[in-house]
Amino acid sequence: MAASSEHPAMTTKPHYLTGDKPGLQEFLDKFDVFLFDCDGVLWSGDHLFPGTVETLELLRNNGKQVVFVTNNSTKSRADYKKKLEVLGIPSSTEEIFSSSYSSSIYISRILNLPENKRKVFVIGETGIEQELNSENVPFIGGTDPAFLRDVKPEDYKRIAAGDPSILDPEVGVVLVGLDFHLNYLKLALAYHYIRRGAVFLATNIDSTLPSSGTLFPGAGSMSAPLIMMLGQEPVSLGKPNQAMMDAIEGKFQFDRSRACMVGDRANTDIRFGLEGKLGGTLAVLTGVSTKEDFVAGPIKPLAYLDKLSDLLNVQL
Repeated sequence: MAASSEHPAMTTKPHYLTGDKPGLQEFLDKFDVFLFDCDGVLWSGDHLFPGTVETLELLRNNGKQVVFVTNNSTKSRADYKKKLEVLGIPSSTEEIFSSSYSSSIYISRILNLPENKRKVFVIGETGIEQELNSENVPFIGGTDPAFLRDVKPEDYKRIAAGDPSILDPEVGVVLVGLDFHLNYLKLALAYHYIRRGAVFLATNIDSTLPSSGTLFPGAGSMSAPLIMMLGQEPVSLGKPNQAMMDAIEGKFQFDRSRACMVGDRANTDIRFGLEGKLGGTLAVLTGVSTKEDFVAGPIKPLAYLDKLSDLLNVQL
């Protein structure tokens, strides 16, 4: 779905709320639910931004519902709960909605796969595997050591011949997420599975991943070689794909007009909130997109802050 130029937050200048106590008060009073991106908003890598815990506590103490919505597929919801707790952020698994969980729900409950084509070939890490297991979806690839090797000369012939010992005939889906061990073998197998009819899915299409104050290749960079080889885009199950928003709304049963998406990236987080017709979008400048991106770019939030903890300047 393309972002609509009719949306008021797309055409009006976003409100700068840092230091504007009355503006902050008015903004926060409009919403009951806050959907938070994590990397670049609450933390960068393993560095928790100062004031994050206190900001979330302020919102919760004043009856606001908090949902953590992340495109990072390397961690399962259980992993994210552990990370949040280590960083001092109280949470429950039910408050977390990751792209790996969204993808697993889509495969198990929405895709109507033939009985003999229900296996998933994974390019990704253990977070995807845990969530597929939670939905009883069979898979191969991923972190399996058998796929963490160089291509051998005989592999080309076996793949070309469709040898079932290397191309599993039960694979009906290729799911691509962030993979720290991406290699030629995985890409070659994924390419041939899709050419043979497998559904091409991506946990998300983020080109980069913010960490340690800089950027690294994101999950979208894992899909890019396949897109170039196939001339085909994957169905993305993370932000800004609205299948994810529909699933979040279905689970939490909130009024979209009273919900606000908080994020650091214009083309995923803010677009996600705008296309989902949420009542508000709030950008922070601690991640990927810059002030210029939000103020002068084509995707404008309703408001923006220097950092999330600037919300502490208001007492609800």
